[in-house]
Amino acid sequence: MAAPAEKTIKNLNGKWVMNKSLSDDFVQILKLQGVGLLLRNTIGYATITLDIKQYDNEQGVTQIDVSQTGTGGLKGTDEHRILDWSERSHSDRIFGDVTGRTKWVKIPGGFEPGYGAEEAEFLGKDWEGDEVVLSWVRNEKAGWSAVQVWGFQVINGERRHARHVVVNKGKEKLQERLVYDYQG
Repeated sequence: MAAPAEKTIKNLNGKWVMNKSLSDDFVQILKLQGVGLLLRNTIGYATITLDIKQYDNEQGVTQIDVSQTGTGGLKGTDEHRILDWSERSHSDRIFGDVTGRTKWVKIPGGFEPGYGAEEAEFLGKDWEGDEVVLSWVRNEKAGWSAVQVWGFQVINGERRHARHVVVNKGKEKLQERLVYDYQG
């Protein structure tokens, strides 16, 4: 279902279900990140639901908490993103020990040096409005890093929540778009 007008990058609260027919095949990203075959296949076949709570925390900084579940209640990753660009580490049951940071970014041109021209073009492409969420994470042990940009796009004539994801591991790089339907 298309996102209603009141859902914006400043108000992601609600349930969002991955639309696999509009999303790119993210299973190859999971493989590059070292997720095992059985878990990759399980995630690939599951319907992924994001339960998002977005609010200003006690320090007055935007925080986005995301609880992911798959078909049949399969527990996914819980994300607690504080948009202040401070590095935070946590142990993730799917992605291992990771360090990440998240912030608001103005577009176009809000991506600092370090992203190649191709990555910056993909990350900054087709967004509604002039601000998006930028999230960066790395798993030092597994040797990969990932950048995500979250926002809204018009896809096939309907407004949807989307995420552009770029994962790098050594000389390998994958770029994928994930698209979500609003469920209330």
